[in-house]
Amino acid sequence: MSEPLSTLAARCRHQQDIRKSRFLAIAEPVTSTTQALAFLREVADPAATHNCWAWRMGQDYRFNDDGEPGGTAGRPILQAIEGQQMDGVMVVVTRWYGGIKLGAGGLARAYGGTAAECLRLADRVPIVAMARFGLRVEFAALALLKARLRDLQAEVESEQFGADGVTLQLQLPASRAEELTLLVRDLTRGRSEAHRLD
Repeated sequence: MSEPLSTLAARCRHQQDIRKSRFLAIAEPVTSTTQALAFLREVADPAATHNCWAWRMGQDYRFNDDGEPGGTAGRPILQAIEGQQMDGVMVVVTRWYGGIKLGAGGLARAYGGTAAECLRLADRVPIVAMARFGLRVEFAALALLKARLRDLQAEVESEQFGADGVTLQLQLPASRAEELTLLVRDLTRGRSEAHRLD
C-alpha cells in the first residue's frame, strides 16, 4: 500500500544558494485555485529573475516555468509535491540569477530539489478520507447513538426531528464506515440502517 497523503500544517520556506543563484521555496496549504493564485500574488517577488510554481489539489494540478526553459522549473516542483506524497499544496520557487548558467538538468535539479527540501522539512497533517452517511432513528436510540458516534470520530452535520424519530446526516473517516453500519443496526435492533450519501 502506498504512503498516505498529507498536506502542510502551515506555510513553510527553504532557501539555498546554487552556483551563485539564490532559490527560495515557499509552500502553502491550498484548497482552491483562487486561494493558490492569491498566494502566488502575495509571495512572488517582481524584482526576482523568475517566480516558478506548481500546485496539486486532488486530480487537479498546474505548474508554470515563468520564463525558464520549458520543463525545467514548474514540472520539477510538481514532481517534488508528488514525490513527498502531498496534496492540497502549492509551492512557489523564486530565483535570483547569480550569473552562472545551470543548464536544463541543473535548473530542474535546483527547482525540484529546493521545493522537495522545503516540503521534507515542513510540518505535515495527514489527509483522512471522509464519508457521509444518512440515517433515521427513533428518539429512544438517539442519545446512546450520539454518544457512540464520538468513538467513531463522527460529526453530525444535520438533524431533522419528525413525529416518530430523527433523521441525521453525518460525516466520519471512511475507514470507520463499517463500524457505523454495525452500530446503527445493533442499537436499533435492525430497524434502522445507515446509508452512504457520497
